[in-house]
Order: sequence, then structure tokens, then C-alpha cells
Amino acid sequence: MPLAARALLLDMDGTLVNSDAVVERCWRGWAARHGLDGDAVIGVVHGRQGHATMAVLLPERPMEQNYAENRELLAQETADIDGVVPIPGAPAFMAALRAQRLPHALVTSADDALARTRMRAAGLPLPDVMVTAERVSASKPDPEGFLKGAAELGFGPEDCIVFEDSEVGIAAGLAAGMRVVGVGPRAAAHGPTAHVDSLEQIRIEATADGGLVLHIG
Repeated sequence: MPLAARALLLDMDGTLVNSDAVVERCWRGWAARHGLDGDAVIGVVHGRQGHATMAVLLPERPMEQNYAENRELLAQETADIDGVVPIPGAPAFMAALRAQRLPHALVTSADDALARTRMRAAGLPLPDVMVTAERVSASKPDPEGFLKGAAELGFGPEDCIVFEDSEVGIAAGLAAGMRVVGVGPRAAAHGPTAHVDSLEQIRIEATADGGLVLHIG
């Protein structure tokens, strides 16, 4: 199924980088400290900024406490790269984008330090445009991050395709008015425009007018 676009907006965790081992360690530890069920916490955390996850799980707690605890958790996650690896197909996918000079941006709920650490640990190049947690006022599923990434690349929502793995990320991409390719097992149930088990199923073709076509399958 070919999809034509002018630019790609790429989530990081679960889409380009498999950081599940770190997320499990850090967030299950946080759950235990707060007397919460670890499985329930892991079911909420993917795709959201940490303070937004805490707000969902501890709705009566002041947001100032969530922000403070999130800073601690971000530092813990940034220091832990054990088990951080690329998603299958991600190295070739990113290399093709760079080789063909195709516009793309990273749009992640991680902050800048965590994004750089995980991309480096996975051996993946950093895009020139990065929209990280510090650069938005609202976490996914709000579309702000994807809209900002598109604007910085110089394209409208209709020209962009989002790559995402999580429920809130897919919702954010669709709310931005963009098509969404869901990546991996978490994505299939959440209504993406197209779905792949891994980035190995994607082939990128540059077009003569500077655009691109994604061949899926």
C-alpha cells in the first residue's frame, strides 16, 4: 500500500528505539513506591510524558509534585541504557531518510537529554529537527508536538505522515490531521492509517518533486 508524503514525523520509544526494559524497571519501581499495580502503570505510561502518566494514575495529587517526581524519574531513565536497542529495521530506515535527504523530525515525549541518550545508545542518527518534551505545553495525545514538527519542517499536516506505536501517540497524530503508520504490536488496535509489525516492512522511495512514497508490506 503506497502512501505519498512530503515529510515524516517520527516518535522515538517503541517506534525507532526499544526502551521497554528501562521503562519497565523505572516505572515498576515507581509503582511499587506508590503502592500501585505495576501492570496497570505500564499500561498507561507508553507515549505520555511522565508527569501526564502520574496525573492519570494519581489524579488527586498536585501537579507540582508530578513535575518534581518526573524530573527525578527522567534522570533515572537517562542514566539507564541497559537493554536499549533499535527497533528492527530502524537503522536502515533512518539511513534511507538521510541518504535521500528526505524531511523528517523526531517528535517524542522524552526530554532532550533522554532522547539524545537513547538514540545514541540505539546507534541511530539524530534528525536536524527534534520536538522534545521541553518544547511543548501539552503531552500526547495533544497534537501540539506533531503540528510543531510539521511547521518547523515547513509543511502542512496533510503533507506529513506520523510513525507511532502508542495509543496516545496515534491519537495525537490523527488529531493533528495527519496520516499515521502504526509500528509494532501496541499500535494495531488503535486505528492507525496503516500498520506494520516493524520498520523492516517499509521501503522509502524519493520522488522527482522532492517528496516521498512509502511502500508498505
